[in-house]
Amino acid sequence: MRMGTIIAITALLASCASPPLPPSSAPGEPAAAGSRPGDAGPLPAPMLQGKSRWVAVRWAELPGFEEDALFEGWNAWLKSCERPGPVFAPLCAEVRRLSIASAEAQRNWMVSRLQPYRVESLQGAADGLLTSYYEPVLKASRQAGAGYEVPLYRPPASLASRKPWYSRQEIDTLPEARAALRGREIAWLADPVEAMSLHIQGSGRLSLTEADGSQRMVRVAYAGSNEQPFRSVTQWLLEQGEGRMTAPWVESTKAWAAKSPPQRVQQMLWSNPRYTFFQEQPLSELDAAFGPKGAQGVALTPGRSIAVDPGSIPYGTPVWLASRGGAGSLQKLVLAQDTGSAIVGAVRADYFAGTGPEAGQLAARMNQPLRLWVLWPR
Repeated sequence: MRMGTIIAITALLASCASPPLPPSSAPGEPAAAGSRPGDAGPLPAPMLQGKSRWVAVRWAELPGFEEDALFEGWNAWLKSCERPGPVFAPLCAEVRRLSIASAEAQRNWMVSRLQPYRVESLQGAADGLLTSYYEPVLKASRQAGAGYEVPLYRPPASLASRKPWYSRQEIDTLPEARAALRGREIAWLADPVEAMSLHIQGSGRLSLTEADGSQRMVRVAYAGSNEQPFRSVTQWLLEQGEGRMTAPWVESTKAWAAKSPPQRVQQMLWSNPRYTFFQEQPLSELDAAFGPKGAQGVALTPGRSIAVDPGSIPYGTPVWLASRGGAGSLQKLVLAQDTGSAIVGAVRADYFAGTGPEAGQLAARMNQPLRLWVLWPR
């Protein structure tokens, strides 16, 4: 689980700057030319799902359905089948059997067993917003000193008894907050802006120097927060007249901090009261191919896992995603496996880009229009 993306720009602004997505079909319209066998007959009635309205459509409405490399999405689906919900659990044996099938066989099975529903807001809006997140890789030390002075903490014992817990500023300044965290340090980072990025993404990998000088890679995963409100540091800088931080925001904010007085940098960091606590996890060779565990409790698959509002789309649901903008065109099968505090609403998703600098650059560019179709058992 993450804290959400840095700045969520409205879908309207994103759509103004990006090419329009393909039009949606009208509810109940007849099968389009090129429809697959089995995709005929009356469509089911619309369904209400918490914060969203689902409208049944033909498979022909899904952009790129015939071209997607489905085996990549199948890897994420297999992960969801490790902890399936009651709706999809009965399909998991078939999903596993089809993991080595051809894309055509997988497509035929999807058409026969699943019904696509276009996700809309309760007011009928089908257009939304896609952002992205990733897993940073940062240098760290098991001991403080030699330039490593920014701690990453395990949750304090008093976290559950005091809600909200101390703010970021109070954690840095109040003796009682510092005392509650003493001995809870996992590791130390060199740069406070990189630490803030890790707090926002909610998980990451550490290239860690142990006390004996040996090196190893570990993962730090989200273990809780102080439940204070999240505020964007880049928005604070803009409001303070410091200018807009260009993407990737970590590099541009570090450049600003390098030429600013220390007290000004501290004000910037304290402008975001939200604080994240972590747990250390070993990182095996198999784990390295996947991301951290999302809110569903399964490891995220780069490029095939999304964070959603679970009040609109249940965890473990296969989803068809279509988006076009500055980060490119996406038309693919993804799985709803995570959430975030900024991921709110019916047509809203955060795309897990993967691990490391390239994934970070993609995530920084992605802020674009979105359409979603849930693929629900017939």
